[in-house]
Amino acid sequence: MLEPDFQTHPPRILVVEDEKTLRLISKRALTREGYTVREAINGEEALELVVESVPDLVLLDAMMPEMDGFTCCAELQKRLGKNCPPVLMVTVLDDEKSVNLAFEVGATEYITKPINWAVLRKRIDRLLTTRWALQELERRYEQAHQLSLELEKANQKLEYLARVDALTQVANRRTFNERFQEEWNRSRRDSSPISLILCDVDYFKKYNDYYGHQAGDSCLYKIAKILQENCQRASDLVARYGGEEFAIILGGIHLEEATHLAEKIRLHVQESAIPHQANPNGNSVTLSLGVASLIPDENYSKNDLVRQADAALYEAKNAGRDRVVVYQG
Repeated sequence: MLEPDFQTHPPRILVVEDEKTLRLISKRALTREGYTVREAINGEEALELVVESVPDLVLLDAMMPEMDGFTCCAELQKRLGKNCPPVLMVTVLDDEKSVNLAFEVGATEYITKPINWAVLRKRIDRLLTTRWALQELERRYEQAHQLSLELEKANQKLEYLARVDALTQVANRRTFNERFQEEWNRSRRDSSPISLILCDVDYFKKYNDYYGHQAGDSCLYKIAKILQENCQRASDLVARYGGEEFAIILGGIHLEEATHLAEKIRLHVQESAIPHQANPNGNSVTLSLGVASLIPDENYSKNDLVRQADAALYEAKNAGRDRVVVYQG
């Protein structure tokens, strides 16, 4: 339940009254009620004080020299907008035109002179409680909104972590499976080709044994980065397929283009010259790649494409590694 604590945080009231005696009486009465009171003798002074510090409520006399309460109230609304505190208009005028004018210029409540102090206390308390409640609700709404934004960011991060391989920062096997199905379905619907490249870091076990697993992790990260740099289309997907093996899904790409990309990647890895003193074929890290391509129809499943790319990769490794092999069927 919303409960204002006016004792710990006394509300601030600005009394705007040109008649000195009534102003002092008002101040004394409101101070006894526990409010913090400031005084202004006319509308212009009231505007100056509000600029210094916005009160929680303005007790505003309607009839004053220089700038009357109606003009002052309208100016308060203009300057403060939604931050304008409630304005309780006090006046000897009780005709319908004056009452309507008070509300038109932004007064929140209206009370006539001579002041009934019991009624005034009740109205002030109600206005302050209402203002506090609205501010509290707005504050809680902002808190809830901020929590919602933070929760959304956390969920996005969790979704990212669930779809990305933590070590290499490319797609994980789960994401590979989902995207592979999507691209397969799209290619089948459009009767367009889909190509798959499977690649394996040559002699990676020897690399780990020679340099240690921390260096091995760094090596895999570098390889993944090279793969990403060479797959420029938004639809291309690089994924860690398992261990030191990576997969690249190429929707809408023919075998010739996929083979060209695979060779480009192989050369890029070779040129990067990542040291591998335990490589029997040289002193740097190399990559073996298998390439396969299909136009999906009722005769093939996506597993057929995986088997073909895997068979090509197996042949590349058996043929001496550091090469691209295309599945021939």
